[in-house]
Amino acid sequence: MKMITAIIKPSRLDAVLEAVTEVGASGLTVTEVRGYGRQKGKTEIYRGAEYEVKLLPKVKLEIAVGADLAPAVIAAIARAANTGKIGDGKVFVTDLEQALRIRTGERDAEAIAG
Repeated sequence: MKMITAIIKPSRLDAVLEAVTEVGASGLTVTEVRGYGRQKGKTEIYRGAEYEVKLLPKVKLEIAVGADLAPAVIAAIARAANTGKIGDGKVFVTDLEQALRIRTGERDAEAIAG
């Protein structure tokens, strides 16, 4: 099992949700977050005053999938989140040692299956 964590632009969320659902991901968690990478923020003008926004709004997705499905989910995220501009985001993949569905007691692959 793998835990896929993606940090993407909020404007690409709907496209990414559709893409990962099409490849077979059965569930995910979405969190609104703020951060920066190479961008180091940006400068904006509000009512004539210039100010620097250091932490940009992003969306964090967490998706638990079987190891066999992980490459397809990663590719779907990369394809749907890509705008070709700085700040498109990152995808991180970690091993998921254990999963438990609290309601039924199912473990591991059965717990993350739809």
